Amino acid sequence: MNSNYKVIGTFEYVADAELLKTRLEAEGIPVLLKDANIMQAEPFIATAIGGVKVMVPGENEALARSLYDEVRAYAQDDAGNPLKCPNCQAARMERYLRPKGVWYRLFPFLEPRKYVCLECGMISKP
Repeated sequence: MNSNYKVIGTFEYVADAELLKTRLEAEGIPVLLKDANIMQAEPFIATAIGGVKVMVPGENEALARSLYDEVRAYAQDDAGNPLKCPNCQAARMERYLRPKGVWYRLFPFLEPRKYVCLECGMISKP
């Protein structure tokens, strides 16, 4: 794989990554989906491998991020309200899929859900 590719998004489901890939390719941006095949074969290990990564060439990163921001769906609570960052109160939270430690890599379903704020970068639980 070309080392010039940059990750612009990580997804828990392959279908979500495919939707973004389709949108970016419609604009002429080449896209790679890292770990998509693994996720299709074993969908229960999403947390263990960090989800499906959508990658674009470095020179297309800025345009790809702006297109992603146009179609991005942010995290919501059970009532459908957007989750707000406890630090900066921004309503731009996404699921955080980077487990720490061997225990959660072996048993990813035991890891509590975490979210990352796209404004300040704070990682929090709902």
